[in-house]
Formats: sequence, C-alpha cells, structure tokens
Amino acid sequence: MNADEYIAERLDDQIAWYDRKSLWSQRWYKRLRVAEFVAAALIPFFAAYLAPELPTTKVVIGLLGVTIAVITATLGLYQFQEHWIEYRTTCESLKKEKYLFLTSSEPYTGDSPDRLRLLVGRVETLISKENTNWTKYMKKPKEEGKNG
Repeated sequence: MNADEYIAERLDDQIAWYDRKSLWSQRWYKRLRVAEFVAAALIPFFAAYLAPELPTTKVVIGLLGVTIAVITATLGLYQFQEHWIEYRTTCESLKKEKYLFLTSSEPYTGDSPDRLRLLVGRVETLISKENTNWTKYMKKPKEEGKNG
C-alpha cells in the first residue's frame, strides 16, 4: 500500500468518522443541556405564577423535575460531552498528522520510505488509543456492577 492509498482508504476515512461522531455527540449534548436548562427555569415560574393549590401545578412541577432527572441520567450514561471532546481531539490529531506528512514537515521530512511507516505508526497509535479508551469505558460499568 502506498501513501496515497493509505491516506484515502484509512486516514481520510477515520478523520471523517471521528468528525461525524464528534458533531453527533456535540449536538446531543447541547440539545439535552438546553432542555435541562429550560425545564429548570420553568419550575420557579410555574411555582410562582400558577395557583399553588391546583393539583395540575404540582403535576407540572413534578414532571419538570422528572425531566431534569432523566436528562441528567442520560448525559451521565452516554457521556456525550466526553465523547464529543475525545472524538474532536482524535480527529484534529489525525488531520495534523496528515498535513504534516503531506507538507513533509517534521517528523516527515525527506523522501525516505520510512515516512509512510512513521505516518502509519503514529496514525494507528492515535486510533488505538481512542479504541482503548472506549474499551475501558465499556468495561467500567460492568466492573462496578460486580463490586456493588
């Protein structure tokens, strides 16, 4: 496999994947946080302006509280913010390696065949690191369940 094939088939594919996943995680994180803010802001509004003695007021306030709890639990379970940051960091690191290689900048100076081996090694290390972090995250809840 030559450099152009590796960049097209592996590196560009991974950059696109991490970019999509980062954007997806960012959008869900922001949507849920906005919904959480709105629900939290509505509680004092309804408590002050709806007749406190009406049963519907208690139900509405209770549902808003439940909504906040569900959103908070969902954010904790799926860790959208953490994934957004991890995926964006990996994406940008992969882009950096690609551009350093394409411009023959350090550490990819010269025309040596070692340039491609160095690129592959560094790129695969970045991807492997992300996969290792994901595996640790997936095992963590199982291990906590065993100890609990």
